Amino acid sequence: MYLSKILVFFLFIFFQNYFTLAQVQNKITIPLNKWTSQRVLSKAVGHIIEKLNVPVEYLNISAYDQWGALQRGVIHFQIEVWQPSMAKSFNKLVSDYEIIDMGFHKAKVTEDWWYPKYIEELCPDLPNWQALNKCKKLFSNSNSSNKGVYYAGPWDYGDADIIRALDLDFEIKRLPDEFALWEALMEATKNKRPILLLNWSPNWTDTNIEGQFIKFPSYTLACETQPEWGLNKKLVKDCGNPKNGWLKKAAWPKLKKNFPCVYQLIKNITLTNEMISDAAALVIVDGNSEDTAATLWLKKYLTQTKSWTKNVCKKAL
Repeated sequence: MYLSKILVFFLFIFFQNYFTLAQVQNKITIPLNKWTSQRVLSKAVGHIIEKLNVPVEYLNISAYDQWGALQRGVIHFQIEVWQPSMAKSFNKLVSDYEIIDMGFHKAKVTEDWWYPKYIEELCPDLPNWQALNKCKKLFSNSNSSNKGVYYAGPWDYGDADIIRALDLDFEIKRLPDEFALWEALMEATKNKRPILLLNWSPNWTDTNIEGQFIKFPSYTLACETQPEWGLNKKLVKDCGNPKNGWLKKAAWPKLKKNFPCVYQLIKNITLTNEMISDAAALVIVDGNSEDTAATLWLKKYLTQTKSWTKNVCKKAL
């Protein structure tokens, strides 16, 4: 009786895993991360894939958790891999043949400390990083003990390490998501109040709020690994994040074998800075839902998206 129960248990596990895998193989699952352009563009690409007669579903997942899911085929590709925040995980998994590098986009990306341009009237030494301590009172609030405040999201960019290594008299206020960041930014710009926060480009701010990234000492790999490299001889990270970094695509290693049409489509896709910033602006500035934004975006960039599907499984299109 005991052995029978064990056998039934293992059969249950086997068939559960079998049907889960079969389900994965029969449809494309696209990750939805916690920033707007990725969500809108993922849904836009999903609409294109559906025209290839391939079923599509979406999975809300963090940028951190997506790597394991991509290795296992729980999700099938990632349309936005940003060098400043994702290169370390991406490069290791590609070198270990656990995910596939699907190529570059045309876009060049930055993720770093940012401020609205009008603040330069009050702190003319900006955007040089040395101006931060000089102007820290501009960025302080009643709860910051005269320290400047840097608003960050839930992601770790090593900001605390930058503060320590460059001896910045600042503290970090972490907000739960990007929408909390934009709410703080919009409130500040409405009143022309100084604010310093995490931002990235391409993003909706590129064409809607004039601003500037802080000019920290230029990034090199040595900055993250060799304390003796930069200004601070005892600590690493005495530099900013990479500027004008790459943006890539990643895929499950078996995508080509299991979904050859989708594989070719993803290889063909290339996004510009304008295309990405527009995807975010359609939601954050114009107030559309993500689904509506994806539809509007596809209409605007119809010529480009048609070129992606050229010679891709013509019979299915």
